[in-house]
Amino acid sequence: MTEHSFLIVGLGNPGREYRENRHNIGSMLIDRLAVKLNVRFTRLQSKALVASAVYNERKIILAKPQTFMNLSGQSVQGLVRFYKLPLTNFLIAHDDLDLPPGTIRIRPDGGSAGQKGMESIIERLGTDEFPRLRLGIGRPPGRMEAPDYVLQDFSAGEMTGISEMLNRAVDAALTWVIDGLNSAMNKYNGSSE
Repeated sequence: MTEHSFLIVGLGNPGREYRENRHNIGSMLIDRLAVKLNVRFTRLQSKALVASAVYNERKIILAKPQTFMNLSGQSVQGLVRFYKLPLTNFLIAHDDLDLPPGTIRIRPDGGSAGQKGMESIIERLGTDEFPRLRLGIGRPPGRMEAPDYVLQDFSAGEMTGISEMLNRAVDAALTWVIDGLNSAMNKYNGSSE
């Protein structure tokens, strides 16, 4: 059954005050997926809120770590060990400063690009060879520091574009589950234009 099981983890910080932050876009994606798959987060496992669904005869486990971003590896390592999935069946969704808002990138592997949650996961898993879904939030304006920027909420004006990107990212994640990584990359990498 494990070859037909998939784990999708969305990074963010726990707590209501962070819910609309740029840094929480990975977690926002998991919430969108839960709505699409008609499931609720009913359990806490490996320091993450977890929900399970079946989609096109594939089991999908959705997880939102409840550690702070820079400790995400604690939760992810526990989930990967528990579900005993090959890392090719494991997808991390996270914010990316280097991508313009509205842009998504699926990659089979790679470094952290300075994203603290990804650094923690790579360190804990001992490898960077797992798929990731990078969600573009753009660079901070002016001289604003990146940590201040990622902890800001999206503005009302940004939310329409972010919502459209999240809808595309939901489709991309489900394409990854059903048709594989290459199909998802070919179809969804790039901006929404």
